[in-house]
Amino acid sequence: MPVEPPPSQWDFPDVAELDPATTGDGPVGIGGDLLPGTLLDAYRRGLFPMPVGLRRNKIGWWSPDPRAVLPLDGLRVTKSLRRSLRRYQVRVDTQFEQVVRRCGDPDRPHGWINDDIVRAYTRLHELGWAHSIETWSPEGRLVGGLYGVGIGAFFAGESMFHTETDASKVALVHLVELLSAHDGALLDVQWSTDHLASLGVVEIPRIEYLLRLEAATSAPQVHYS
Repeated sequence: MPVEPPPSQWDFPDVAELDPATTGDGPVGIGGDLLPGTLLDAYRRGLFPMPVGLRRNKIGWWSPDPRAVLPLDGLRVTKSLRRSLRRYQVRVDTQFEQVVRRCGDPDRPHGWINDDIVRAYTRLHELGWAHSIETWSPEGRLVGGLYGVGIGAFFAGESMFHTETDASKVALVHLVELLSAHDGALLDVQWSTDHLASLGVVEIPRIEYLLRLEAATSAPQVHYS
């Protein structure tokens, strides 16, 4: 079972009371730290961190409205993806830090995963709260995957990567299958994109998201490996 870290010393805003017209698409708070207790408190409140500033040296805390989620019965699996599912092997939590670093490839546009993020989520992984779903080629190479935070029956997907066709999608299918075995599970993907929408991601109002989040984080802990 995951180990509960010391509580955060920071106070987060009650995002249920925030006015989207005031916060816009930006962060709802700036500052704090990336210690495990702070991260867990943030996710439980509907927040997640991303570095901000010209040098990405400050921590911004975000709570989009609407929020993007993937309904577990809504994932779209094409014929080509079904073929890829037979080709690759999926492993869980065998190369967590490597997955995060691959997601943070500096050549990727709009990259935000820096060394501070890698260290913070690796600490969270060591306590049993953060997980990687990994896609491996038949030759034994890590060719895709995703990572995120799992609290109860809630999973916050942080980022994905792939170097071979459908490799990140294969990891997502495995995650959905794992979560689907748990009533009330919630898969959060933060913001929607055209790519995610093509996979079945939808947007819901923040207030609805917060209600589902409370139920999911209070559910029995999902075991990922």
